[in-house]
Amino acid sequence: MTLARLQARKLHLDGNLHPDFRGVELVLRDMLRAHPGGAAVSVFHRGEPVVDLWGGFRDAEGTPWSADTMAPSFSTTKGVASTLLHIYADRGLVDYDAPVAQYWPEFAQAGKAGITVRQVLSHQSGLYHIRQMIDHVDRMMDWEHMIQAIERTVPAHPPGERTGYHGLTFGFLVGEIIQRVTGRKFSDLVQKEIARPLKLDGLYIGAPDKAIGRAAQLIFPDSTQKLSQSSLGGRLEIGAARFSRLLRRLGMDTDLTSIFDALAPRGVSSFDFGSPECLRSAIPAANGLFTARSLAKMYATLANGGEFGGVRLISEDTLEAATVLQKPTGRLSVIPFDMRWRLGYHGVFTTRGFPPHAFGHFGFGGSGAWADPSQDLAVALIVNSGLGSPFGDLRTARISGAALSCARARSRPRRLSRPALGAA
Repeated sequence: MTLARLQARKLHLDGNLHPDFRGVELVLRDMLRAHPGGAAVSVFHRGEPVVDLWGGFRDAEGTPWSADTMAPSFSTTKGVASTLLHIYADRGLVDYDAPVAQYWPEFAQAGKAGITVRQVLSHQSGLYHIRQMIDHVDRMMDWEHMIQAIERTVPAHPPGERTGYHGLTFGFLVGEIIQRVTGRKFSDLVQKEIARPLKLDGLYIGAPDKAIGRAAQLIFPDSTQKLSQSSLGGRLEIGAARFSRLLRRLGMDTDLTSIFDALAPRGVSSFDFGSPECLRSAIPAANGLFTARSLAKMYATLANGGEFGGVRLISEDTLEAATVLQKPTGRLSVIPFDMRWRLGYHGVFTTRGFPPHAFGHFGFGGSGAWADPSQDLAVALIVNSGLGSPFGDLRTARISGAALSCARARSRPRRLSRPALGAA
């Protein structure tokens, strides 16, 4: 496949692009005009890298984004952590329907003996309330402290009763299961089982010093850092409680106050997820450091039934079990809408609709990555500036929509011209 070389000086847009995917380039250009900072996009279709673009600036000083720049990618990290667990499930080391305590005996404390791996992966374990578990957000950089805090914690509700997004605790739950069944350090296993076999150029959860110099600086408005003990955070929490009561009167059973318990541990307003200290730590729900092409290649492997270039990560049977839509509880906490959860992945929203077979994970600030096996398509976006929800923002949906539209157009059979009347 011939790849067209792009050199766009005004926007510092560089990389490679297949002509069939020019729509992705146009959206990326528009994004870079509208937002400070920079971004990178990678798309694989039918196992081929059809988009590998980057542009903008990696820091507030205007240093150009380069080919090897990585970005802290918040909840996009959950998709990588989940993939690692599925690798060990495929080897028979983890059973989705087994109690977590079978692998992690101390977890059984405080009424958690019956919580299953499946409930953890589908956000139904009731262990999202990190604000009640730890006294300061800095504790997240201490793995042992987090594990002991989770062991002592009583679930916020009976397991399986509600679906409540485990915004910051998910990675420690999944990561400790993995560490217990392997006896190995989580961050090392990401390299051993995913990054090295696929020859990825940047996929870290707990980055070594040599990789941190490649990290883009996070550039966020001050307004995004007001979710902890500030007066604004308090007012929002009160408003969420009132809105929750209104929704219940309207017949919608949701609890918006749980957002603060799940996403705003004390001190979060001053916590820098992009600092070297944080990036060296493993917070497998929130501090992955990635290139877009590494994320896209991992998801291209999943889009192709778990195999890429002769390297098999997961069997087709395990991948099918991991990506089947989970039975919803009907009752929601933290996120007041159905995310169409698989086992660690959620459904995919794009500006071209909800592709029914797609799965992945998006993150706060605008990053995201996903696979669609029905199109043999994988898409990844990383950014270093923006707002958005815990699941990205409209940029994620726009890039995804453009890639999906291009893939669909490319897959349609081309119409042949009719022969002229009287032609042989």
